Amino acid sequence: MHPHLRHLITLQNLNAATLVHLLDRAEALRVASAHGTRKLDLLHGRTVLNLFFEASTRTRTSFELAARRLDADVVNFDIANSSTNKGETLLDTLHTLEAMHLDALIVRHREGGTPDFMVRHAASGVSVINAGDGHHAHPTQGLLDALTVRQHRRNFDALTVTICGDVLHSRVARSDVHAFSTLGVRELRLCGPRALLPGAEEFPGCVLGDDFDAMVAGSDVVIMLRLQKERMIATLLPDEDAYFARYGLTSARLKRAAPGALVLHPGPINRGIEIASEVADGVQSRILEQVANGVFVRMAVLAELLAR
Repeated sequence: MHPHLRHLITLQNLNAATLVHLLDRAEALRVASAHGTRKLDLLHGRTVLNLFFEASTRTRTSFELAARRLDADVVNFDIANSSTNKGETLLDTLHTLEAMHLDALIVRHREGGTPDFMVRHAASGVSVINAGDGHHAHPTQGLLDALTVRQHRRNFDALTVTICGDVLHSRVARSDVHAFSTLGVRELRLCGPRALLPGAEEFPGCVLGDDFDAMVAGSDVVIMLRLQKERMIATLLPDEDAYFARYGLTSARLKRAAPGALVLHPGPINRGIEIASEVADGVQSRILEQVANGVFVRMAVLAELLAR
């Protein structure tokens, strides 16, 4: 049995039954909404607020589409012109928004732990959904990546999944590890330059290494992470060309993976740094499917938390 969810902050403590239930619900909503062309009234009368303290195009748009397709009212909070820029504390902002009787807050913040802070200090029955916090978690990305893989590979326990790039600073990597390990994949490999790999103690059970050619060999799923260019300077990494030579996913490197291996990337893509264009746009790429699945996963989470 899966417990009823009030909030979604991380996938770390969710059991496999809950994850599978959310993936099943996303698939059911895809069918019920005729692939997003038919509006459902599951959240009629509910109000959802997008509270993005950090720039985001695809995640914010995806949550907004998900809420609107369930017939919720959506408000986008304009941080750039808000009172937080006038020195208002996060707590005051939270209580001010709660006074407007919202049903859900979708929160993205550069500081890890902000959505959890809001859960602990919320005075009302508002549900909090983490749309990405610091290096900590991005739970709906973990779910949509798992859904994308499940649509092509039914048995997680037969899969070797390799995640490559800036693992150390990646909330996507953490949520993907939580999702895939809970769903029982055979092997999880984390690859990147030594300066961008976390300590092994943070990811028990994962294989860590800095040789991408060796790590990609035999992989059924290859998830490339966005490299934030500012990290190259901060951690004295090689330049973009040298990084691509060692850690870029090229057609030649992809041939080392298992036949028909799936290629994922959370976006936005730095072409020619993390991934070659012919791979990003190639037959094994599932990147645009991830984007489409993001809307249905977020519909599933909103419906799970808010449907009466």
